Amino acid sequence: MNQTLSILLVEGDPKACKEICNYINTLDNVQLNGITNDSTQAISLVQDTLPEAVILELELHHGSGNGFLFLSALKQLKLAKSPYILITTNNSSDITYEYARCLGADFIMSKHQSGYSPRQAVEFLQMIHENIFWRTSVDSVSIQLQESPEPNEKEMIIKIQRELNSVGISTKDLGYQYLTDAILSAIDNPENNLVSFLSKKYSKSDTSIERAMQNAISRAWRTSDVNYQLTKYTAKISSEKGVPTLMEFVSYYVNKLRVEK
Repeated sequence: MNQTLSILLVEGDPKACKEICNYINTLDNVQLNGITNDSTQAISLVQDTLPEAVILELELHHGSGNGFLFLSALKQLKLAKSPYILITTNNSSDITYEYARCLGADFIMSKHQSGYSPRQAVEFLQMIHENIFWRTSVDSVSIQLQESPEPNEKEMIIKIQRELNSVGISTKDLGYQYLTDAILSAIDNPENNLVSFLSKKYSKSDTSIERAMQNAISRAWRTSDVNYQLTKYTAKISSEKGVPTLMEFVSYYVNKLRVEK
């Protein structure tokens, strides 16, 4: 399978972190999106990097917070795609396991089981990675089908998403749907405050909405071929980073697609 499995590691044991990091560095189809021993920071990393999977130590004795706090906060995010949650724990309580599953844990791996090693957690995710991708794809389709736009609006959405795809905005990015809605809204209602409009629609803060959209743009410019980008996005980029700002990006496509409307 050619898709790369992205993993966020939330682990308090430095030795375990080092072992997992070293092992992932030997793999071609797995990437590490981040490492933290803080459950609050882990939530920010999920929002910023959108991993397909999270290896979550439940106790985080050598860190801050715990796995339950992370899972509860993750539920509040209401992401379009939730990462697969693999818990590793020294706890053997059935009540604890049941509560973790109620909060959204997908699998619980006991550190006391025979043959356990931190590397085994990554090997497990590799074994089921096709199912992880299948599940997140289904989740995305379900979100998109919740609303049934009018035919003209649907046609415009297709045009917008074709443009986003052409410059490498990933459908896996939370910002992908926000950008689609922002451009669509600005075409019909140019006076709208787009970030406020989206924050009300998705019940998210202005900051998280804006950050998700800018991150999606920045990630596309960082991972796509620059020369190819220039043939698809012809507007001037004012930022010294060589990446369009959010408003530059939205305005470019609003003007381009309004002409075609």
